[in-house]
Amino acid sequence: MKAAAVVAALAALAQETRLAIFRLLVEAGEDGLNAGAIAGTLGLAAPTLSFHIAQLARSGLVSARQEGRYIYYAADFAAMDDLIAYLTENCCHGAMACLPKTVAASTTAKRRAKKAA
Repeated sequence: MKAAAVVAALAALAQETRLAIFRLLVEAGEDGLNAGAIAGTLGLAAPTLSFHIAQLARSGLVSARQEGRYIYYAADFAAMDDLIAYLTENCCHGAMACLPKTVAASTTAKRRAKKAA
């Protein structure tokens, strides 16, 4: 992952509402949530949600898909995994012993391995 993309992703997450949206989408999984569900859960007005979702989408952390008249938003788990990998790439000289929470997390590679098995 290039440094510019990392900065964009971190900048997008460095705001309380966007962080809440992203965490909600991570919890929702690959199917994501429609805009109404996100707004209702977080108590956001539609224009506010639209503004923040646009920031997350520009950073590459969120994708959108249209189904009928609804737009569904989902966290881009590969982008999230790339960001975490970039931030922890050389931790402890690659030993990863100092990151038990990160090692235990379900990363994209682990999810793909489960699906393949």
